Amino acid sequence: MIGASSLSGLPLLRDAKRGRTSSYDPTGGNVDFWLIGPGETRTLADIAGPGCVKHIWMTFASREDAYPRRSVLRMYWDGAKTPCVEAPTGDFFGIGHGITRNFWSLPLTMSPQGGRGFNCFFPMPFAKSARIEITNEGERRLMTYFYVDYEIYQEPLEDAAYFHAQWRRQNPTDGWGDDSRRFDSDTEYAREVFTASNLDGAGNYVILEAEGRGHYVGCNLNIDCFQRSSFDWYGEGDDMIYIDGDITPTLYGTGTEDYFNTAFAPALEFCAPYHGLPLTQGTPEWPYGGKHSMYRFHIEDPIHFRESIRVTVEHGHANHMTHDYSSTAYWYQTEPHGALPAMLPVEGRLPR
Repeated sequence: MIGASSLSGLPLLRDAKRGRTSSYDPTGGNVDFWLIGPGETRTLADIAGPGCVKHIWMTFASREDAYPRRSVLRMYWDGAKTPCVEAPTGDFFGIGHGITRNFWSLPLTMSPQGGRGFNCFFPMPFAKSARIEITNEGERRLMTYFYVDYEIYQEPLEDAAYFHAQWRRQNPTDGWGDDSRRFDSDTEYAREVFTASNLDGAGNYVILEAEGRGHYVGCNLNIDCFQRSSFDWYGEGDDMIYIDGDITPTLYGTGTEDYFNTAFAPALEFCAPYHGLPLTQGTPEWPYGGKHSMYRFHIEDPIHFRESIRVTVEHGHANHMTHDYSSTAYWYQTEPHGALPAMLPVEGRLPR
């Protein structure tokens, strides 16, 4: 009961103590921000448990473009030797491409002004300690304001797993059917593209690989369609999720837009609690060109695993498209966790 947070649970008394770390001015003045130098790592929170981080709010100012990709958030629970959370700051809070944009969902928002108010409501329990860090990997100072709101308990939450997040990027994906001129003139080539088979997921874009026991609770996916293709709609790529070592997909979907709970090649921006398409940059001449961002959260339908999970999606039908894919996956699991992919250097994270 101590972890209850739904509207119906608000009247119930809980044995918890509220805490907060923030960038407030300790002199009582109005210099309520931190300036983080190039290459500098600062600790936003170092908390002794048991407890649970309930809310994180941050905002930034920088003279560098794409600054949400030039800083990296890392979180460690109970003295973990490697990060349980590691992602560029903007991607962690819901939208990639190094931009900010007003959007809302149940666990994550970018709020006005201009999407620069970053909020995370994922609960992050810990038994002994929590440490949250940010590293500025840009070439200019980064101004940040922040709150980390948490609860402290007498005992650890029973049966609670640890929050994790993992960022990935493949730029470009390895497409094989991108020749739009040939597609228009070569019937056999067009038939090959549309009838190609990919039953085992070979070459899929990987959103998450994790080992241990836990449950996957969603992701954001960011696609930059920079190359005209034989079939411009990127969403024909199926989602395929492998659980506990299954060789063929345990869960096999019907298309990218279907996994993200939209339909029929959407080009309209939309936000809801559990799914949305907060960014699409297509034009009348190229409806699916440019940068796109979408999210799907398994809040009501978490995907459980006891040994491992691998979440993937095709980049176009049977992986025929060459685009820029990046993502942040969110999940809970027991510790220890498997190794996260190495974080790309700044030049490998910047948008095209």
